[in-house]
Amino acid sequence: MHKIHKFGGASVKDAEGVRNLLNVLKHYKDESLCVVVSAMGKTTNALEQVVNAFYSKNGEASYLLSEVKRSHFKIIEELFPKGNSSLQNDIENIFVELLWAVEEEQIKSYDYEYDQIVSMGEQLSTRIVAAYLNTNGYKIKWIDARDLIRTDNTYREAKIEWEETIEKVNDLMGIQDSHSVKRFITQGFIAGTSENFTTTLGREGSDFTASVLAFSTNASEVIIWKDVPGVLNADPRVWPAAVLLSELSYHDAIELTYYGATVIHPKTIKPLQNKGIPLRVKSFIDPNSPGTLICENEVKQNIPCYIFKEQQRLLSISARDFSFIVEGNIQDIFSTFNLHRIKVNLMQQSALSFSVCVTAEERRWRALLEDLELRYKLKYNDSCELITIRNYSEPLPVEITEKGEILLEQRSRNTLQLVVKSKNYA
Repeated sequence: MHKIHKFGGASVKDAEGVRNLLNVLKHYKDESLCVVVSAMGKTTNALEQVVNAFYSKNGEASYLLSEVKRSHFKIIEELFPKGNSSLQNDIENIFVELLWAVEEEQIKSYDYEYDQIVSMGEQLSTRIVAAYLNTNGYKIKWIDARDLIRTDNTYREAKIEWEETIEKVNDLMGIQDSHSVKRFITQGFIAGTSENFTTTLGREGSDFTASVLAFSTNASEVIIWKDVPGVLNADPRVWPAAVLLSELSYHDAIELTYYGATVIHPKTIKPLQNKGIPLRVKSFIDPNSPGTLICENEVKQNIPCYIFKEQQRLLSISARDFSFIVEGNIQDIFSTFNLHRIKVNLMQQSALSFSVCVTAEERRWRALLEDLELRYKLKYNDSCELITIRNYSEPLPVEITEKGEILLEQRSRNTLQLVVKSKNYA
């Protein structure tokens, strides 16, 4: 049996991180496996800036791209002090392609161009990591995720075409049919269409890639390597008193990720649950620690879990003639949200208004408002924070009551959600 290992950007942010990745994999030196790697450090953010500069035509795209190139070649120089001409040529060619892309006229949609450019972060990281592993005696085969995972052409959030993906994965990897040790390394977050265009699976989608590969190959386990001990009951950067959850059911994990827990991508769990494949979240800083096991169990998780989603927008929608908001209005509103591909994180209805808390980038947000304003009156607050407390019990911790003005509150049997206008926001 084989395992799928996923390493995020924080684990390969620099040369020391790549060296540590090798040390982690040495614990699995006699196992068949597939390693899924994200872009290095903040490369995805940097390439997003390249795309924005390309579209705004402010002349900065080439300079921003050169900074990305500089940071990657710095890591290469540290990993290969004697040089590696084959790797350097491969990386140089990727940046030549990127430079050509940002110097062309914009003829496709923003989302299409985003996927073609931002996806290169994973191409860069996996080539560097693969070269380092092979040079240091850990033989592994690099494979292009765009040849493995087939999707539709919903750029920036592509949908998996499962039958074709399963066929391609087993044809190119065939891990489960081998009696010898097989090792592969591929990219998280990216995939391809039948027309050979690059797509991406949504931000932080590398976890989902690992899940897709595990489902397709009937893996024995998925291990996600993080810079935290496992799944905690809160983000320790926000909640210093966070504690480790040693075991979670698939159901509890799905609930936490749905509400915004960032330790695992929301789409990751369901394919694993469907085949009963356990997921373990472990620390690449301390690989011997047990981490968190997510599997099919009946253990009820009673520890309160705190989830903080920043940069939220609270939008209240009402009819222009002060009539009630009824089923037809809600259908129209949701169709508009779907059209502009904006996710609703919380909703609340009264007689005269319908309020939603959403995650939306500026480009899509403005288009949504322009569309809705044709038919409705709108009020909204920017820079809000959505706080979700699973397994809620009173009273509220003082750290939450002091966060700022509560604009909206919603309770269910064991979940409390608050939309807060934080004091930290201007």
